[in-house]
Amino acid sequence: MTWHPVAVPSEPRVIAVVVAWDRRDLLLAGLDGLAAQTRRPDLVVVVDNASSDGSAEAVREWARRDDLPVDLVVLPRNTGGAGGFAAGLARAVHRHGADAVWLMDDDTVPRPGALEASLRARRETGSAVVASRVVWTDGREHPMNTPRERPGTSAAEREDARAAGCVPIRSASFVAVLLDAAAVRAEGLPEAAFFLWNDDFEYTTRLLRTRRGVSCPASVVEHRTKTFGSSDADPGERFVLEVRNKLWTFTRSRPLGARDAALYGGATLRRWGRTIARSQRRDVLVRGLVDGLRQGVGRPEPTAHVLRDLGEVSEDVRAVELAAGRPLTPAIEGSPAAIKDEPVLDRGDLVLDHRGSPRFSVLLPVWARDDAEQLRRAVASVTTDQTLRPDEVLVVRDGPVPADLQKSLDALDGTDGVRVLALPVNVGLARALEEGLRHCTFDVVARMDADDVSLPDRFARQLPLIAAGADLVGAGLLEIGAHEDDVVGRRVPPTGAAEIARYARFHDPFNHPTVVYRRSAVAAAGGYRDLDLMEDYWLFARMIAAGARVQNLPEPLVKYRVGASPDAGSYARRGGLRLFRSELTLQRHLRREGFTTPAQAVRNVAVRGGYRFVPTRVRTIAYRALIARGGGR
Repeated sequence: MTWHPVAVPSEPRVIAVVVAWDRRDLLLAGLDGLAAQTRRPDLVVVVDNASSDGSAEAVREWARRDDLPVDLVVLPRNTGGAGGFAAGLARAVHRHGADAVWLMDDDTVPRPGALEASLRARRETGSAVVASRVVWTDGREHPMNTPRERPGTSAAEREDARAAGCVPIRSASFVAVLLDAAAVRAEGLPEAAFFLWNDDFEYTTRLLRTRRGVSCPASVVEHRTKTFGSSDADPGERFVLEVRNKLWTFTRSRPLGARDAALYGGATLRRWGRTIARSQRRDVLVRGLVDGLRQGVGRPEPTAHVLRDLGEVSEDVRAVELAAGRPLTPAIEGSPAAIKDEPVLDRGDLVLDHRGSPRFSVLLPVWARDDAEQLRRAVASVTTDQTLRPDEVLVVRDGPVPADLQKSLDALDGTDGVRVLALPVNVGLARALEEGLRHCTFDVVARMDADDVSLPDRFARQLPLIAAGADLVGAGLLEIGAHEDDVVGRRVPPTGAAEIARYARFHDPFNHPTVVYRRSAVAAAGGYRDLDLMEDYWLFARMIAAGARVQNLPEPLVKYRVGASPDAGSYARRGGLRLFRSELTLQRHLRREGFTTPAQAVRNVAVRGGYRFVPTRVRTIAYRALIARGGGR
């Protein structure tokens, strides 16, 4: 083996990265430990993974009291330990110019000489990875974080490490590990798609393929876990992540050679066996094993794609991954719209194919009350029926569904560019759409409902407007009743940015099932937020207020199912006390955000609120006569 020793500056710039989630008191204890180091880090990056316990404010208060510089990064969503460490590493090496990065969990408290000892070991051994000795609160070696000696280590290597008081290793834990920044820049970032578990194993073994790593017993940290346990303790529902991520490590990342893969693979299988045998919930672990093996057959999404739409964080991640030559977006496999061996242009997040047309995703949510046959028709209408086909269709299953609908989803998954994202519980439309947007491959996303039908030239008409600079493009629609050819109404939206903005003060100016938008513009306006049957109106109002470039095509491009009976279907859902409450909440938000004037807010509550209590047949007639001719709610 040819080793590549790291170049060590006499006074390296060391950035500590702590990833935190809902462990405020332990996080503060860890910061106190960093401040007490005999050799302090030059700066601490704290990545707050959308904590709900006041961690961010506690860090700000701590930073006001101590002179140790802190860069607090508050993420809008929980990216897991894997995403948090990838974000923190990128910030440390790209934005802060680190020579070495000291990673640790938020329940880790370093003893005063820990960093000084790790830096000394790095200097004396030329190691790219230096793992600390991890103990529990009572001083015992923590079995969860004890690195093993590198298999097949030569006598000379062992002697070199021993002379520095260290032991050669092949992998390490993110609980406390010092990484060489040059190695990070060369290899890229951890796999954020792992979310939890094995991200540190995959990453450190990747760094140590051709580099040395050591465990330094003189660098001591306390891992203040709730209990004293080893890595084969019962993981419960999270076992699926252990299985999936190990399978990805062995089959996709492949940071291990054949010998090491056999050794670590065998150890993994033995540990899984012990874990299942000792568990009181074997059925849960067996289910996790099966699900993990199934999920592990696919590919993890690139880290830059997982951590997109996070502002400066995404810029840092993209820069590091690009420099390392790692993919920024998922490979498109099996899509009929994917054009092989053609040049692809990238204008920011707007990816164009060889014809100059934006590559795009279709986002289609489905839940338990949707109809299997209507779903199949909806998917066909946005794939095989389109003159301009999407590059992918992401179907978000919002919680469990009946057996016939699940059978249809299983049949669709993997055909005609369709991917199914299964959410384990029903979270509602707004959250399902947000989760879907996070998993879409492209910045351009077309909305579609599971019971509607897109006309064949829909995307061929809308995508040129996106390519010309629009952020949000809607269209007219046809209302259908008992069957697809039963046209019972037509909705014509307002056109032109000024008219759309004026109209939005009273009505939703877009027919939600028809829109195509830039995901980045949606994120800039705050994304979808929970508001019963009005999440789209609220989003579009915020997009307009934020300066999004908007447009509507007046012609119908979607057939929208309202139901066979005038007393049921979509118009029945628009009435009642529940919708009146949503209406009040919407108008309160629009007024508070300055989107409407006080007079407009009063008018809207009186007219739109009153509309919720008229009989369904009257509401249908009124809507079609007064509203549908000018735009959508």
